[in-house]
Amino acid sequence: MAADLNDVRWPVQTRRLLIRPATPADTAATWSFRRLPAVDRWMSSRSASLDEYRTKFEDPDRLAKTLVIELDGVVIGDLMLAIEDAWAQSDIQEQARGVQAELGWCLSPDHTGQGYATEAVAELIRICFEDLGLRRIKADCFADNEASWRLMERLHMRRELHTVRESLHRSGQWLDDFGYALLAEEWRAHRRHG
Repeated sequence: MAADLNDVRWPVQTRRLLIRPATPADTAATWSFRRLPAVDRWMSSRSASLDEYRTKFEDPDRLAKTLVIELDGVVIGDLMLAIEDAWAQSDIQEQARGVQAELGWCLSPDHTGQGYATEAVAELIRICFEDLGLRRIKADCFADNEASWRLMERLHMRRELHTVRESLHRSGQWLDDFGYALLAEEWRAHRRHG
């Protein structure tokens, strides 16, 4: 049976943070940091106004895979958890349904450098492997987004992909991309060995 975000007991509490499914009421809070140049620079889409952002954020398909990060009741970031099918040969595709996920994250610049992103994404990975029983996670970023790929490496994700000038950035430059992944058994081995 494919994993489903409804299988998780929300909200999830970490040492300092609360992670929960996003609601339309989170639109303005997430817009407050996603519109900032330091954040917007790495996002795959840009919105010119709160109304335009609201249309995207509140789209049911997007909202269904968006989580928010709260610190003392204030939204300081958001996470994406998109459960997906693995590739499989056609006669066994059913066995590959909903067994992996693509992850994403965004944190307010006011809250960077304090370990919140690491804490939130570590918990997101735990949710994927323990609560949802997924077998693999992956995440991508521009190679120039050092903070993002360093976070993945801190969390023991493996760089599997380095594409050269594959992605056109809104700056007009063609940029390299990095792709990272982690298997459930790798994650468990890292946890056992501290």
